Amino acid sequence: MKVAIITTGGTIAMVHDPLLGVIPSEERNKHLNEIPELKKIAETELIEFTNIPSPHMTPKIMFELSKFIKKVISRKDINGVVITHGTDTLEETAYFLDLVLNERKPVVLTAAMRNWNEPSTDGPANLISSVRVASSKKAMNKGVLVCLNDEIHSAREVTKTYTSNVATFDSPGYGPLGIVDEDAVIFYRESLLRMHIDANDVEDKVALIKTYTGDDGAILKVLPDLEFKGVVIEGFGRGNVPPKVADKIEWLVKEKKIPVIVVSRCFKGRVLGVYGYHGGGADLKNKGAILGNEVSGQKARIKLTVALGVTNEIEELRKYFELNGVD
Repeated sequence: MKVAIITTGGTIAMVHDPLLGVIPSEERNKHLNEIPELKKIAETELIEFTNIPSPHMTPKIMFELSKFIKKVISRKDINGVVITHGTDTLEETAYFLDLVLNERKPVVLTAAMRNWNEPSTDGPANLISSVRVASSKKAMNKGVLVCLNDEIHSAREVTKTYTSNVATFDSPGYGPLGIVDEDAVIFYRESLLRMHIDANDVEDKVALIKTYTGDDGAILKVLPDLEFKGVVIEGFGRGNVPPKVADKIEWLVKEKKIPVIVVSRCFKGRVLGVYGYHGGGADLKNKGAILGNEVSGQKARIKLTVALGVTNEIEELRKYFELNGVD
């Protein structure tokens, strides 16, 4: 049993510097697999992909990471893969990988909220649990997983909920897929709404805009000049926006041919074309917008960056969002 640990950086590979604060450590990144308990679970191989803070992550780097993972996981001696990552954008990278990878072997992302100098650092425990999951046959064909604090989450559903608490990752409205309890990996359910997109490239010029009361949509007017190829808008409730924003959405879609995905700032529930008033979800759909049917704006943006690597036809893009999980 062999698990590859692919490092990308983050707090799990950082130390505290008295002058600079918490910073990346090349030395720590190279020795993540030297935790004694790991040897009791599986043979591990540490492979460094990069060592960056997760706010430095981009869709292009995510795409290169996905190709790197495919190469590693195709090896016959590798039973599963663990990716170490910073917590800030972990959910975006995890979801990106879930969309573009279609692997039978387990792929697990993990991280730490506390650096290695802190006496209560959570990095070692999270890495131990993640290697345990990646080496388990129960984790096969489950899609990309996220494992921290002894909980196993689906990449599609998970989000960071707390700025500093070690129990930061949760799946609002869903709950964890399972847990790690001592040496046992226990799954309670599966995520049924996963999607695979066979993209040969990604389009990272995709904007994420959060609307608000009184929004006149002026910021949407500048997006074509800035060469954005797609827009995700976090609306209210079921996917509703102020009237002037609705007009700008129609202009983007019909005149500029830029796809607009509408999601909700609520962290539970689907957007749906229920309201027909000016700016309501039904009105936006008639104006050409795509209703996102996703758990968050940041993940809808990730999906659009991947989908635009396949097509820029708005009606084709609609299939990736509005038909996901709907009969």
